[in-house]
Amino acid sequence: MPDRNPGSTPVRHSIVVPFYNEQSAAEELYRRIRRVMDRRGEPYEMVFVNEGSSDATGEVLAGIAEADERVCLVDLRRNFGQTTALQAGFDQARGEIIVAMDGDLQHDPYEIPLLLGKIDEGYDIASGWRRRRGDGFLSRRLPSRIANWLLAKASGVPLRDFGTTFKAYRKDVLQGVRLYGDMHRFVPAVCARLGARICEVPIKNVRRPAGKSSYGLGRPFRVALDIVMLRFTTAYLTRPLHFFGKPAIACLAGGGLILLYGFIRKLLQWSTFHLFAEHGPLMAVGFVAVIGGLLLLFTGLVGELLMRVYFEATPAQTYSVRRVIRRSSCDPAAECPRHA
Repeated sequence: MPDRNPGSTPVRHSIVVPFYNEQSAAEELYRRIRRVMDRRGEPYEMVFVNEGSSDATGEVLAGIAEADERVCLVDLRRNFGQTTALQAGFDQARGEIIVAMDGDLQHDPYEIPLLLGKIDEGYDIASGWRRRRGDGFLSRRLPSRIANWLLAKASGVPLRDFGTTFKAYRKDVLQGVRLYGDMHRFVPAVCARLGARICEVPIKNVRRPAGKSSYGLGRPFRVALDIVMLRFTTAYLTRPLHFFGKPAIACLAGGGLILLYGFIRKLLQWSTFHLFAEHGPLMAVGFVAVIGGLLLLFTGLVGELLMRVYFEATPAQTYSVRRVIRRSSCDPAAECPRHA
C-alpha cells in the first residue's frame, strides 16, 4: 500500500497528466512519478485526466486513484482535446508548482527534478526542449524546426521547442490564463506577454513505446494557423485595430491609387477614353481592394470594442503582478499622521 499524504498537508507540487487510450502505460507512469517525487520529500499530488478513452484507461486510473490519496482522477465525458484536458487538470491542481506531461511515457518522469530546479532558481516557467529527437528528419524534425523558428519569431519568445507538453509552471502565472483550441503549446508565449520569466531545459525524446501518434498530414496547416493566432494573441490582443489596420491601410491605399489613376485618365480624355473597356479588370481590382480595406478596418474597430467590453466587464487584466511591496504609513520607522 503506497504512503499517503494527509489531506490537510499543503501541496507543493502537482503533476498533471492527460491520458487518452494509454491503458498499457498508465500504471508504469504512475510508479515512475511516485518514485521520483517520493525522493524529493515534499508534499505532492498527481492529477490524472482521462480524455474519454475508449479502452480501459479510465478503469486503470480509477483503481490508482482509489489506492492512493495523492492521485486525483478527472474523468472527462468525451475527448475534448489535449488542451482542454490540461485545463481541467490545472483547475483541480492545488500545488504551488504545476508540472504538465504526456501520459504515453514519451516524457521521462526522472527529468521532473530538472524542471523543478529551474523553478527553484526563480524562473516562472521551465519548458522542455527535445534537443535530440529520434524522429525522421524530413517527416518530423525539419518541419518541427521550421515551425518552432516561425513561432519564436511570431511570438518574440526564443523557445526552440513549442510542441512539447513537458513544462513546469508556477501556479500564479497560470491565473487568468484559460486554455482552448491548441493553446497549451503557447502558454509560455502568452505568459511572457505578462512578464513571466521563462527558460528551456534539455530533455530526452523517448520513443513512443506503444500506440501511434495522433499527428498526421494536416499538421503543417494547423501550425500555419497557430502562427497567425499566436502573433495576434501575443502582440495585438489588446489592440486588434493595429492587427487589422495595417492590411486595411495597404488595401485602401492600393485600391485608392488604382481608382485615382482611372479617374484622372477619364478626366483628361473624357470623350475618347472608355475606362472600363480598356481597364475593366484593373478597376475591378481597385474596387475590391477598397471594399476589402474598409471591411478589415471595420473588423478592427469591432475587435477594439469587444476587447474593451471584455476587459471592463470581466475580471481579466492586461497585466500580471508578481508581488506588491507597500510600506505602511504606520510603520515604526515612519512617522504616522496624527489625528486631531
